[in-house]
Amino acid sequence: MEDSNFIRGKLTTYTTEFIHFIEAQSPSQFTDTPNGKWSSGQNLEHLIRSLAPVSLALLLPGFLLRLLFGKPNRKPRTYLELVERYKQKLAAGGRASGRFIPPPVGWNERGRKIIELKKEVTKMTTRLNSWQEDQLDKYLLPHPLLGKLTLREMLFFSIYHIEHHHQLLKGR
Repeated sequence: MEDSNFIRGKLTTYTTEFIHFIEAQSPSQFTDTPNGKWSSGQNLEHLIRSLAPVSLALLLPGFLLRLLFGKPNRKPRTYLELVERYKQKLAAGGRASGRFIPPPVGWNERGRKIIELKKEVTKMTTRLNSWQEDQLDKYLLPHPLLGKLTLREMLFFSIYHIEHHHQLLKGR
């Protein structure tokens, strides 16, 4: 099973690559919504909105997570298994909803939003340090599309989610 060093490394690497891509964009590339798809700015905001609750959850004590979300009743998924499950949900029509749908993001907000994304990832990787390796598989968090995930799986999702949105934007 991939450990917390894998998680920290991938979160940092994928975030850095995503930010470099965003920083290289022109104002129109950042704000355009081709074929009604989210702009780069909206993708950036969506990532911030999806990472913040995970970062916050890493501050909570395990007993509270257990009280709120129960305990795992299955074997934890590997990174690749989690990615495959997410791809299946997307292929079946799964999409962002509610608070995870970003409003338009203007060019003038780009710098501030990049800083917000960096801060969320830094908080996540730092807060991960307070969790023992085995605890990552003992506590659950809710995911709007994938159901209840272990902390490790939610962190795996966060890693892939950043890469997924980066690849979507690169593919335009």
